[in-house]
Amino acid sequence: MDNADIESGEEDFHGQRGRKYRPVEAHDRAVLEMSSMDPGPASSTPSITTRHPSMKKVKVGSQTGTDGKEGNSLTLVEINGPQGESKLEFFGFDSLVNILGLKSMMGEQIQAPSSPRDGENVSISQGLPKNEEVKSGTLMGVFIPCLQNILGIIYYIRFSWIVGMAGIGESLVLVAFCGLCTFLTSISLSAIATNGAMKGGGPYYLIGRALGPEVGVSIGLCFFLGNAVAGALYVLGAVETFLDAVPSAGIFRETVTKVNGSTVEPIQSPSSHDLQVYGIIVTIFLCFIVFGGVKMINRVAPAFLIPVLFSVVCIFLGIFLAKKNDPADGVTGLSMDTFKENWSSDYQMTNSAGIPDPQGNVYWNFNALVGLFFPAVTGIMAGSNRSASLKDTQRSIPMGTLFATLLTTILYLVSVLLFGALATRKRLLTDRLFTATVAWPFPAIIYVGIILSTLGAALQSLTGAPRLLAAIANDNILPILNYFKVEDGCEPYFATLFTAILCIGCVIIGNLDLITPTVTMFFLLCYAGVNLSCFLLDLLDAPSWRPRWKFHHWSLSLLGASLCVVIMFLISWSFTIVSLALASLIYYYVCLRGKAGDWGDGFKSAYFQLALRSLRSLGASQVHPKNWYPIPLIFCRPWGKLPENVPCHPKLADFANCMKKKGRGMSIFVSILDGDYHERVEDSKAACKQLATYIDYKRCEGVAEIVVAPSMSEGFRGIVQTMGLGNLKPNIIVMRYPEIWRRENLTEIPATFVGIINDCIDANKAVVIVKGLDEWPNEYQRQYGTIDLYWIVRDGGLMLLLSQLLLTKESFESCKIQVFCIAEEDSDAEALKADVKKFLYDLRMQAEVIVITIKSWDTTQVEGGQQDESIEAFTAGQGRIASYLGEMKAAAAESRATTLVADGKPVNVNEKQVQKFLNTTLKLNSSILRYSRMAAVVLVSLPPPPPNHPAYFYMEYLDLLVENVPRLLIVRGYRRDVVTLYT
Repeated sequence: MDNADIESGEEDFHGQRGRKYRPVEAHDRAVLEMSSMDPGPASSTPSITTRHPSMKKVKVGSQTGTDGKEGNSLTLVEINGPQGESKLEFFGFDSLVNILGLKSMMGEQIQAPSSPRDGENVSISQGLPKNEEVKSGTLMGVFIPCLQNILGIIYYIRFSWIVGMAGIGESLVLVAFCGLCTFLTSISLSAIATNGAMKGGGPYYLIGRALGPEVGVSIGLCFFLGNAVAGALYVLGAVETFLDAVPSAGIFRETVTKVNGSTVEPIQSPSSHDLQVYGIIVTIFLCFIVFGGVKMINRVAPAFLIPVLFSVVCIFLGIFLAKKNDPADGVTGLSMDTFKENWSSDYQMTNSAGIPDPQGNVYWNFNALVGLFFPAVTGIMAGSNRSASLKDTQRSIPMGTLFATLLTTILYLVSVLLFGALATRKRLLTDRLFTATVAWPFPAIIYVGIILSTLGAALQSLTGAPRLLAAIANDNILPILNYFKVEDGCEPYFATLFTAILCIGCVIIGNLDLITPTVTMFFLLCYAGVNLSCFLLDLLDAPSWRPRWKFHHWSLSLLGASLCVVIMFLISWSFTIVSLALASLIYYYVCLRGKAGDWGDGFKSAYFQLALRSLRSLGASQVHPKNWYPIPLIFCRPWGKLPENVPCHPKLADFANCMKKKGRGMSIFVSILDGDYHERVEDSKAACKQLATYIDYKRCEGVAEIVVAPSMSEGFRGIVQTMGLGNLKPNIIVMRYPEIWRRENLTEIPATFVGIINDCIDANKAVVIVKGLDEWPNEYQRQYGTIDLYWIVRDGGLMLLLSQLLLTKESFESCKIQVFCIAEEDSDAEALKADVKKFLYDLRMQAEVIVITIKSWDTTQVEGGQQDESIEAFTAGQGRIASYLGEMKAAAAESRATTLVADGKPVNVNEKQVQKFLNTTLKLNSSILRYSRMAAVVLVSLPPPPPNHPAYFYMEYLDLLVENVPRLLIVRGYRRDVVTLYT
């Protein structure tokens, strides 16, 4: 690079909408890096000293960044040559290379917006982040948190009891069943986590970006509740272990339970009141640690993990060293006879403390044990919950999560075999802390290990839950969660306080076996969401779906989601229904009150692919009349001008809704901007956004399109040829009748209007022109009277179909249909009426048929009391046509032309034909005024523009046709049927 200074304007880079990049300066790292690159072999180490002839010296030194911190960077000492322009100026680059290229080489992550929305202005700043956090690796960031959460209280104080109740065989099935569910979930989690950069929020972030904000928030809040309740579970486990180890610490009397029906033996069991009191104290203590932040938790994590590992080692040592009745009665040592006796299950009644009692109130079976044991395999999300604090999420989450899952599953399987061969079933069922009993060298080590491990797991839950809630709040989906928002690098204090309150509420319940099914349901909901997310993304296989974790398949994700659902119903169908209902209520609330964000979720991709597949299946052949739907193209602003803040006539949107049955269908709202596209591209984008907003406000199912063209005629001609895809092209053109066409400054309207109608006829599009649009009723204005159809020409049944669609709307549902058939004097009126009635009967349409016989089309004589006003309009129109014809003849004589010219085209005017057309429209207008003056709406066939007639004449014909009719639809069908007689 010859010059070091690169000047760049303050223009935006349009590749990233809403993002602004600063100009490249002389001292930018990108300039120095690109200037000092050595074109040598790739294996050689790049030299720091530049070899470019334009740069004298480059050295490594310390430079103060924008945040005032010292950091190593390249510093330019001397540059030859005057200021110049960038050689990349041709590509329109600002400092994109510096921002995206060099920073990625240095390992700096560029932050993306947590929830991209329209209008959000995101900027990328230079330099190191102001709040630099200490990032964790795979071991401390994922593996240890997962191991602490998985290997918890259930293993120490419930696992041996489960082996005694279910037996060795069913216990192995139980562990394998639950372990398979979490292992498949871990695979799905690994695939999604390696598909791109990941921010805070853990599974909520993954599910929300895959299934959409509504599903993400509903499952995320349930997962937050699961973590909060799990914290209470671990706290109660720690307190129960402490009270078992130190019975004298109990404030209330110990529980006396029945072992069998004949004898009563005192079994030490902590009082529920003791659990509540000590549980509240421990929860408050843990919350103070959580308030200290993630750094403090990371410091104490090894202190919690080492006792866990040491206690497991002590348990296994005790198992291998145990002998018969040593260290306690019922211990047989590792014995094949004991193994055989404990192989089968022995489900029985127990009291609320789990002690066998024939008169107990709890009956245990395999389904109940699934609910009790499953929390022992949860915790696989502990690492992903801290995704914002990881150095490399795409590497750490798969390795740490899967290794922790496999290690604990193997530990459980081996423990089942050893516990089943070590002690009698009675000992396993009555000794709540059997692990401490067999541990070597003495039980106190196990008590300490159990307490610290459960407290560590509780600490992880109380750490992850507030951050999950804060991540949901930061996405600004639910305004009610705004109190829990936090800035980057700050601790979620309010969310932590709220989590502590929930945890204390669960601790007050004081029953461990009652809390575990609740935790299980919430965790299973989250696991099912992760599996469904991966299944959807894998099945759709969008271009952006490129996970680094290759050991996944949509069938595995589907199996994992199915296992989650099966386990939920195995545990308790009532708990399942309640949890699904809670998630559904949250989903409905988010849809109702939430602010939807476009995160590129899988459902949008599924809709897109489904639309493409449906479009291909429709093909290019014509749609059968039974499946024909109106797809109106609404011409928003064809004549005159609306206020600048009104992109479409309000009544056009109301009329578009009237063309759909029960709101089903699609409308395309189009507006044309005059001018050059390159000059008005920003205006078109703003107008399109404004029009789309207005469509949503009017609750119309449709899309907005803005076309920039030199003129309205050229713009419409392009629209009618190219708008739509395949059979989803618009089939009806809807526009307002140009009642203002006679104004002096709007003389181009007749030619434009006639050109649009001719374009529609050539493109085989139906046309609906609304006259009296200002008087069109909205959905709350109920109409009475009749809907009158003046059926003059064959239109494929479009006029009949429109009348039926109007009847489906509340504003017209009280109206009746009248069909007027226009007959000539010599036709059989009764036969025509009978044929039309039979046709309407076969179409399942109820309508009154009236045949109007017009005696003569060549005279101006009209019937009824409408003669004066119709004749007055006829005379005025006849005079204007004569005047316009005289002007054309004078212009032709002045230019000595042999043909008349109108609108820049030669015309051949047959004055007798003009008079005939005027008489015809006069007769029709007088008939409409005679029979339909009080009708709610009138529909009449649209005559095509006569060839070789000036556009001005055609406008006069139509004006006479619609004269004094307050609300009228002028309809022209196209060369196909839209209704059918057959089922």
